[in-house]
Amino acid sequence: MTKQELKILIGLHRSVNRIDKESIRLFSKYDLTMGQFAVLEALYHKEDLTVGQVQQKILSTSGTIPVIIRNLEGRGYLVRLTDKKDKRRCLLHITAKGKSLIDQVYPQNEKLIVDMLAVLSEEEKIQLVSLLKKTGGMDNGTQS
Repeated sequence: MTKQELKILIGLHRSVNRIDKESIRLFSKYDLTMGQFAVLEALYHKEDLTVGQVQQKILSTSGTIPVIIRNLEGRGYLVRLTDKKDKRRCLLHITAKGKSLIDQVYPQNEKLIVDMLAVLSEEEKIQLVSLLKKTGGMDNGTQS
């Protein structure tokens, strides 16, 4: 690895860590972890999903998902429903209480991220997205 690649890698990590740190600070005000927020946010925007679909959406390991789901279910933020198409599967469904929570937290987190990235011009943001897609193996924005 050359010096430039190392600088890129360190810069990416520092940027993500900085945003994560501020997001975690916000989530903790609502007694949420990053994983709990991610699960609720996925269900809020994508509606009912299987455990596997949630795991794929939030890029989580299989070991952490059951604990996160159990905790959110225990707090009344989501429920498990039997999939009408396949009775062997269960779907995770965000409750009104969970929606109410995300209605509060999501806009604040979005603003936090927008504010932190305000140091970049719109042109720089477009260029950065393009470069990240290129290095991440995504083709022409078909994945998000």
